[in-house]
Amino acid sequence: QVQLVESGGGLVQAGGSLRLSCAASGRTVSSYGMGWFRQAPGKEREFVAAISWRGGSTLYADSVKGRFTISRDNAKNTVYLQMNSLKPEDTAIYYCAAHTGRGIRVLLREFDYWGQGTQVTVSS
Repeated sequence: QVQLVESGGGLVQAGGSLRLSCAASGRTVSSYGMGWFRQAPGKEREFVAAISWRGGSTLYADSVKGRFTISRDNAKNTVYLQMNSLKPEDTAIYYCAAHTGRGIRVLLREFDYWGQGTQVTVSS
């Protein structure tokens, strides 16, 4: 079983930056694809970014492309989401997720493990 714990969320002004971390425990996720999703109040959970098992492939939602960067450190069993040029519409709970495949996945149902989420609030 894999446990995922997100951290790094908080309150930031528009234009600012945050770096989210997702630490895995229970077993190594070095051979798993990973992703970040977010859910704003009253909205469905949506895909943000994904990374393949070695980090060689990444994919981003159009809404964050050029502003967010997903990365991973398999030695630390951790995945990151660097968020720059934040906008009020980025306000949401951000979730880390893992799937047992090695490639890129974007659908919620394709992920096997989920964290509890971390709140990101961007003020205007």
